Order: sequence, then C-alpha cells, then structure tokens
Amino acid sequence: MRITIERASLLKALNHVQSVVERRNTIPILSNVLLNAEKGRLSLTATDLDIEIVESVGADVVRPGATTAPAHTLYDIVRKLPDGAQVQLEFGEGDGRLTLSAGRSKFQLSALPREDFPALSAGTLPHKFALKPDDLAALIDKTRFAVSTEETRYYLNGIYLHAQAEKSKTLLRAAATDGHRLARYELEAPKGANGIPGVIVPRKTVNEIRKLLEDIDAPVEVAISDTKIRFALDSVILTSKLIDGTFPEYQRVIPTGNDKVMEIVRDELKEAVDRVSTVSTEKSRAVKLNLEKGRLTLSVVSPEAGTATEELILDYNSGSIEIGFNARYIMDILERIDGDKAIFQFSDSGSPTLVRDSASDAALYVLMPMRV
Repeated sequence: MRITIERASLLKALNHVQSVVERRNTIPILSNVLLNAEKGRLSLTATDLDIEIVESVGADVVRPGATTAPAHTLYDIVRKLPDGAQVQLEFGEGDGRLTLSAGRSKFQLSALPREDFPALSAGTLPHKFALKPDDLAALIDKTRFAVSTEETRYYLNGIYLHAQAEKSKTLLRAAATDGHRLARYELEAPKGANGIPGVIVPRKTVNEIRKLLEDIDAPVEVAISDTKIRFALDSVILTSKLIDGTFPEYQRVIPTGNDKVMEIVRDELKEAVDRVSTVSTEKSRAVKLNLEKGRLTLSVVSPEAGTATEELILDYNSGSIEIGFNARYIMDILERIDGDKAIFQFSDSGSPTLVRDSASDAALYVLMPMRV
C-alpha cells in the first residue's frame, strides 16, 4: 500500500474513528484502525466489537492495499503535523510496519495483519428512514442527560427510540431515565419509521453519533433491526449493537393530574438554583422550593457549609407547596429548555413533577422529588 493524502482530510477521519477505540484493550487488534486503500479512496475502520465506524476519504492511491495501525498514536501524529502537509502512508509486507512521511518528519508504526481485524456484521436491517441532522441532534440533546450510568440497570444505559401512534399521526419518540428523572422528546415520524421496534441505543453510540452530526447538512439514513442500528451520514457509516433488554413502561410515571402550575422565567430560576446550591453538600445537592401565592422561595441547608435562601416574585395563584429536588437535576432540565419560560406542574411534595418548555410541546421532563 502506498498513498498520499491531505493532512486535514486524514485528521478529520481519524478524529471520528479513533474515538470509538478504547484506550485499554486486552485484544491488541482492537487498538488499531484498519486502513484500506483502493481506487482513489482511503477507508478507515475502527471497532470495539459493539460499535463499528467506517469513514471514506479521497486519496492519491499509488499502490492499493490494506493494513492496520495503532489508532490513537496515528491520530496524535497527524494532529501534530503542520497545517497543509501532504501525508504519505506506505506499507510493505516485508517488515510489517506502516511508514508515515510528511515533509521532514518520518514515523514507523507497528502494524498488525489486516486479516486479524474483526468485522461487525450488520445482517438484515428491515426498517429504514431518513432524519434531518437537526432532528436527530434534538432527539439526542433533549434526552441523553437522563441516561443512567448505573451498569446494573443496563437496560437504562441508553436512549429508547420507538414509534408511537397518536390520533391521526405517528410520532418518533426518544426517552431516557435514570430512575430520578425522565426526559422525552418527540417529532413526527419520518416515512419508513412507523413500524420500527422499540430499541435501546447505547450511551456510547449516542455520544459518537452526536459528534458526527456537527458538520453534517444532508439527511442521516437510519436502518434498524431488533439487534442492530446503522447510521449513514456523508462518508461515514456507524453500525452498533443495541442493548438487549426491555425498557420500562415510562408512560406510567408521567403524571396527568398535576394541578399546581408554576410558569417561571427559565434563566431567573436557573441562576437562583445555581447560587443557593453553592452551599449544598456535593452528595445530596438538595434544594427546597417553597411555593405560595406570587412568590417562590429557594432554600438550601448544609450542616457543614451553612444555609442559603433566595426569593423570586412570580405570577402564581395555585395552592402552596413545599418540595425538594436535586439542584443538578433542575439545572440539567432548564439547560435544555429553549423558550424564555419553564412550566412546572406539581401535585404534592411526594409526587413526580412535570416540566415543560413554554416554546414547544415536543419535549417533556419528569422530576422525582427529594426529602429535604
């Protein structure tokens, strides 16, 4: 194999694929990226056996061929080369090394046989639809903060994507919960998404796709089976296994009878919660909301640091309520509200609270109270 490629093109592709590669691997080949050069293109493939990412870039291919090289090392080398550099990659079967040359710099990297590199078979993916990049980004951004990191509840370690029939239309919904809060976002289902099975897309896959959406304008092609999901965007194809588990019936925890409604300026509440929580202990981060006619009082009591209170004036005429929340959870939700105001719907101090965005009904959040 012998090719010449622009540093910028190679760096962008390596940046995408190397982030899938785990820093520590018991299987050496999984630390490598597969480089395959043919017909004016260089294809780069990386996998952790659960996710596979393949990106193709233009290159001057003098001699086609393929090999593998350490992903993170190769990325770091290319990242440190000067802008505008022409990078030459050469691999000969004899010494088992990949030679990288750029200007006066020359590196030789140990290469493992391409035959050892594992392939993630996607199989048949019967459900196919296209999503605008902005729509896919919204599905992720409005929900991923609520994904659980608790490995024992593995079925909560991802975003639940499913189709939901509502009256005369079908909605594509994304939901995530960690047992303390729930986030749901919906949009009108694109053509082909009506019959998709409910699938749980793993947290790592979600994060990798979100990175790839940064520079994309064209629609993202999504294909789903019961066990795998594939995203095709521009010159990148990402295939991932799905979480093999049953997502809980989250609709049951969405309250319907919360009659105490507080509409409040998002930034005012966010800044006030941030200020009073300064004295809270890092573990509990509990903030108490005392809501009465025309006024909201926020308070935090910390045995070690002291106390804090702040009062906000607002238009509120429902019954009084005193309820506690994790300050970080309130902030997480407020950061994802696009409108000027957030709408909180309470029932009592021990029941879930519903939070909505004044600008749109597409997003919905549920917050479980804390004892304070």
